[in-house]
Amino acid sequence: MTKPRVLLTNDDGIDASGLASCYEELTAVADVTVVAPMENQSGVGRTRSHRTARERHPWGYALDGTPADCVAYGLRGLDKTFDLVVSGCNHGPNAGNYVVGRSGTVGACVEAAFLGTPGVAVSAYHREDFFVHPAEEYDFDRPARIMAEVVTRALSGDIFDTADFLNLNVPVDVADPEMVLTEPYHDYDLRVEHDTQGETDEQANLGTVGDIALRDVVWPDTAGWENPFDGDVDLTERYPAGSDRRAIIEGAVSVSPLTAPAVGVRSGALETMVAGFNESGEVRKENR
Repeated sequence: MTKPRVLLTNDDGIDASGLASCYEELTAVADVTVVAPMENQSGVGRTRSHRTARERHPWGYALDGTPADCVAYGLRGLDKTFDLVVSGCNHGPNAGNYVVGRSGTVGACVEAAFLGTPGVAVSAYHREDFFVHPAEEYDFDRPARIMAEVVTRALSGDIFDTADFLNLNVPVDVADPEMVLTEPYHDYDLRVEHDTQGETDEQANLGTVGDIALRDVVWPDTAGWENPFDGDVDLTERYPAGSDRRAIIEGAVSVSPLTAPAVGVRSGALETMVAGFNESGEVRKENR
């Protein structure tokens, strides 16, 4: 049986240990080509560049650009076709609607979906430490193994008939985690600090100059890269079963099947607004 052809990328950079683990596991079940950023591109979402440059790498190419650039180049700039895009393994979780929308790891799969190729985004978290940083202190092999099994099962089934891509969050420290079907949960706020003199966040790669700090509040009672599990708040009561955040709290593998295009909505209020605008057009004509 012919192995599936997989384009592998990430947002932590081509030298990231999470990417190495994914490459190792995927090569056992797939024909893998890597196109990944030269440097860390965390938090860039689906940002695309107009121009970029590439360097050869033993696994493929390093691109001077974003994860979405890597996918765009891999799918349209190489003389080969791919059955799937895999993005990761990210050095930290990507859970919650806002975080998923801004994630470079997930953004790579969104780009792939618009270009007609399904994807799997995989991110690692620690049940107590939350973020796996610094990366060299953690083992990404377990998330990579689970990702490879998901890839095999998804490509052999009808998963991508309805989902454009899967967003996985996998614990690095749970020996035999269960998998839970989830949806991204919306829980987001922002804290603005003026005249800040603090050092630049060592994990930041965008917006590192200036005295105004925009600090994400993506988990309760935390800001930025703080550990949301390091407190007395009972998060199981805040996040419902079936949400990606509840799965992470319980140390499970969260798998969220997602679609890429924006989905339109209809409502009576919108129809009333449109009808009112059109009716008032006659008045506007009369007043010209």
